[in-house]
Amino acid sequence: MSDLDQLTQSLARNLKHWRKERGLTLDALAARAGVSRGMIIQIEQARTNPSVGTTVKLADALGVSITTLLDYEQGPQVRLVPPDQAVRMWSTSTGSHTTLLVGTEARGPLELWSWTLMPGEGSASDPHLEGTVELLHVTAGVLTLVVDGGEHTLQAGTSAAFEASKAHEYRNDGAEPVEMTMAVSIPPVR
Repeated sequence: MSDLDQLTQSLARNLKHWRKERGLTLDALAARAGVSRGMIIQIEQARTNPSVGTTVKLADALGVSITTLLDYEQGPQVRLVPPDQAVRMWSTSTGSHTTLLVGTEARGPLELWSWTLMPGEGSASDPHLEGTVELLHVTAGVLTLVVDGGEHTLQAGTSAAFEASKAHEYRNDGAEPVEMTMAVSIPPVR
């Protein structure tokens, strides 16, 4: 499958997913985006590759990033954000600043947690409800994050986002305590 074919399939799948997630009919999305209903049908059926402008209109109408619509990775997605890729939103000459560490396109209940894992300790979790997303930021130590069997090493300053509907585990395999902040987004009950 070519890159263009993957992109077309991904856009078809993601557009349909986010339209349904937002509870929009084809007509409602067309009106909101200023894109014809026929074009949306063609995109969702992977029969056309829309212009960048059309894709941006659809993303805006759905309230998601264009990256979210075009992402074609398969399997449990874990997105690591090294410290040098976190986005500094604003700063002052005296040192005040805000940094967007990691974000996700989720809605529903959101929990914020503070964790400490001592050396050699860990915590395993069964899969959560489909649509549950976890965000975490390691502030001290080195965390081993395991999602659906895949291990990821997070140094202090690294953030991650992943779908928690797969078995996952947090481990401290190092000699220093791990400190982290975690947010959990739970889908609303329908």
